[in-house]
Amino acid sequence: MSCWETIADYAFRSLGYGERLLPRSDFTLCQQFTLIGSGMIWNIYFGFFALTSGFLLATGVAVGKAARNPLIRKPAEWFIFLFRGSPLFIQFFFAYFLFLNLKGVSDFFDPFTSAWAGALLVLFLNTAAYSGEIFFGALKSIPKGDIEAADAYGLSGWARFRRVIWPTMLRLAWPAYTNEAIFLFHATTLVFFSGFPAAQQRGDALYYANYFADKTFDPFIPYPILAAYFILLTLVIIGIFGLINRRLNRHLPQQTRQKMKLRPQIIR
Repeated sequence: MSCWETIADYAFRSLGYGERLLPRSDFTLCQQFTLIGSGMIWNIYFGFFALTSGFLLATGVAVGKAARNPLIRKPAEWFIFLFRGSPLFIQFFFAYFLFLNLKGVSDFFDPFTSAWAGALLVLFLNTAAYSGEIFFGALKSIPKGDIEAADAYGLSGWARFRRVIWPTMLRLAWPAYTNEAIFLFHATTLVFFSGFPAAQQRGDALYYANYFADKTFDPFIPYPILAAYFILLTLVIIGIFGLINRRLNRHLPQQTRQKMKLRPQIIR
């Protein structure tokens, strides 16, 4: 089988298309690159949808934590504390068994016992808590002069938040938020270790890397391939977020613009 035939058979296997059976022997580099790359589709799926939806919730959580009303502030504080204070793997574990028990109560919770919905929900809440704390810090760092200028122009309420406070908050928080986005995509590999099953062997990238490592007894080929895919993904994220950062800071002089810095997190 040529490499092009392997790609045609396995490129979308993680989505249920192509060859149904995994290779059993005589593994080639092309097979490992193709199948691990196929599994990356799920990692990108988890990271993209958790990040985009978590961004909206994080904004609301940050505003809620900055509110003076304790009925709004306290739930936001406890939400951030709960998801930042517990390990992500434990959150996966408890969420799976919670949805498993709720499944017996109502069929509505049936999809949440699968990784595509249940694991995504956990990642969504987790990144919303971390991002909410980042945005809250940025909110508290907004110069008073910006708010006073908005008042001088007659802006108040929603108009002031949308046109002054929110853009300034994003500009201040964006470098730290970029690192959160990178770590979120890396954290999607924990789905493999969680209780959420991979239906019909349609797992993520780590699932296939682990499969080849178990079959060949040589982890020094599939795992570096997996790392290379995530390094490429990280470079793409840095590039996209860098463009957004330039857009957010386009009105500032070049020498005062906040530059992007990658600060890897060792542990969540």
